[in-house]
Amino acid sequence: MNVNGKHRRTIWLHESNPAIVQIIEQRFLPYRFVIEDLKTVEDVAVAIKDMHVRGAGLIGATAGFGMYLAALSAPRTSMQAFMADLKNAGDRLRATRPTAVNLEWAVKRQLAAIEQAGPDIEVMIETALHVAQTIADEDAEYCRRLGEHGKAIIKEISAKKGGAPVNVLTHCNAGWLAFVDYGSATAPIYAAHDDGIDVHVWVDETRPRNQGARLTAWELGQHGVPHTVIADNVGGHLMQHGQVDMVIVGTDRTLYTGDVANKIGTYLKALAAHDNGVPFYVALPSSSFDWEKRDGVKDIPIEQRDATEVKYMQGLHNDEIVEVLLTPENSAVANYAFDVTPARLVTGLITERGICPASEAGVLALFPEKRNNPQESK
Repeated sequence: MNVNGKHRRTIWLHESNPAIVQIIEQRFLPYRFVIEDLKTVEDVAVAIKDMHVRGAGLIGATAGFGMYLAALSAPRTSMQAFMADLKNAGDRLRATRPTAVNLEWAVKRQLAAIEQAGPDIEVMIETALHVAQTIADEDAEYCRRLGEHGKAIIKEISAKKGGAPVNVLTHCNAGWLAFVDYGSATAPIYAAHDDGIDVHVWVDETRPRNQGARLTAWELGQHGVPHTVIADNVGGHLMQHGQVDMVIVGTDRTLYTGDVANKIGTYLKALAAHDNGVPFYVALPSSSFDWEKRDGVKDIPIEQRDATEVKYMQGLHNDEIVEVLLTPENSAVANYAFDVTPARLVTGLITERGICPASEAGVLALFPEKRNNPQESK
């Protein structure tokens, strides 16, 4: 998408050195645009864990490239030693963020493809690169497609309003910064805006890391989409007064039964939407489905992050990025990063294959290859 009028992806290979993976270092946005070089598996693990990259699709793509870097550095004395090193690298990457299903999915996909390409190690390395690039390209293309499907919903609302602005509320950042390109929740918004539909976005600030205020607002501005940043607790008020036409959020893991894990606070938005009759949609590429678990509240692991994210806030002061303390220094903090929205509160799931109800029957209708054994890993 756009950065100062230039097309960018969130992750790519270095132009002159294919042993270096480059990313947009998102912790500095919107104040600085920084490109970071990732050269080792440990670089990738730190980038995922410390949120230099974040968002379901981008975490998966970064893990895919991490496995490629692991293949470059793995011992070549034997296939057994080579694969053992890769499996250790996969374990290291999987341990970084437990909630996003794309991470484990990408590591498993790489390990299976690399092992199948053996026993020629050079061919296995080439396979790792090909799969990493394929994961990234699929992520961008699937987001583009789901954007077209979601655009139809916005277009229909616009027609009912006689062309008046369609007010969309979103939470966290499920934009192109959370994927390789286009985004999930933002993809329908960009597609509608580019087609001349009048659309306006209410952007939740999304405490504690403020991905909405810092990232979603920044990328919407780069694309020229009208938007307004709001405190997280304003959404319900806006819905009560008819100022929200629909909610679109992303997801870090959606079960094939329709339960949705997304950034903390999503569940409360779904409750408010349900109470006010506002359609609540979840946008996701198929790589974000979990085909094994059935009960989101019981079965989805919820990441708990460091207390400093809640106690401190980052901002720009005198052209310097600084952190300030918000709470009493010795106060205890609980920092749950995600919550689960039950399927009953979700109007529909927007995927690259179309839109379906948030139910086992609805999801399997779009993905019939999973019908006989949905718990089989993708």
